[in-house]
Order: sequence, then structure tokens, then C-alpha cells
Amino acid sequence: QVHVVESGGGSVQAGGSLRLSCGASGRTFILSSNIMGWFRQAPGKEREFVAAIGWSTGSTYYADSVKGRFTISRDNAKNTVYLQMNSLKPEDTAVYYCAGGSSRLAPKAEATYAYWGQGTQVTVSS
Repeated sequence: QVHVVESGGGSVQAGGSLRLSCGASGRTFILSSNIMGWFRQAPGKEREFVAAIGWSTGSTYYADSVKGRFTISRDNAKNTVYLQMNSLKPEDTAVYYCAGGSSRLAPKAEATYAYWGQGTQVTVSS
């Protein structure tokens, strides 16, 4: 059984920072996942890619809207991925989802990811 659990969401003022964590467990997940990603969905909008990282390579990918402000990292020993979010803006307000996928060919595509967490709310006030 695969579990992907996000934590670290909350409310912050514009310009502030938050760090999201994503813990993954389950033999199937550990054996098959090569990439971890963060996506977000704002009210009334479609879910969009935020950032991704390769488990073994450490290669990172970012949406243009978060480059220079967000940093994705991973701790392989703990099967945990982090998303450090700095200089937050009101438009960053969304539910943030963590996901795991087996292929690194299309890290920004939702279809890459088979395992998803329940999401954590991030609210940025102006």
C-alpha cells in the first residue's frame, strides 16, 4: 500500500516563507518511483505543476512562476521531499499536492504521477 502525505501548509503574509514536506511509504512506491513532484490548485483553477525532483539524480524542474522563490529538495534516507517557499505572493494561495511517478521523461505532466497525496492548504494574505 502506498502512502503519500503532505504537511507544513498554513497561512502567511505576503513576503513570508513556508516549507512543505512530503513523506512517502510503501514497497511499491519505493521500488517504482523515480521522480517526485509538487502541484497546486487554486480555487476555480486547474491544477498546475510547481516543481519536481528526481530521486536518484537530484535533477530539479520548476514552473516559471516559482523559479527563484521555491526550492525543491529530497532526503532519500527518509523518503521525504521538501518544498521551501520564499517570497510568497497572494497568487501562491492554493492546495499543494505531492505526487510520485516512475518516469522522468515528462516531469511537468500530471500523467507522469501515479501516487498522490491529499493536499495541504497554503494561504498567502496581502
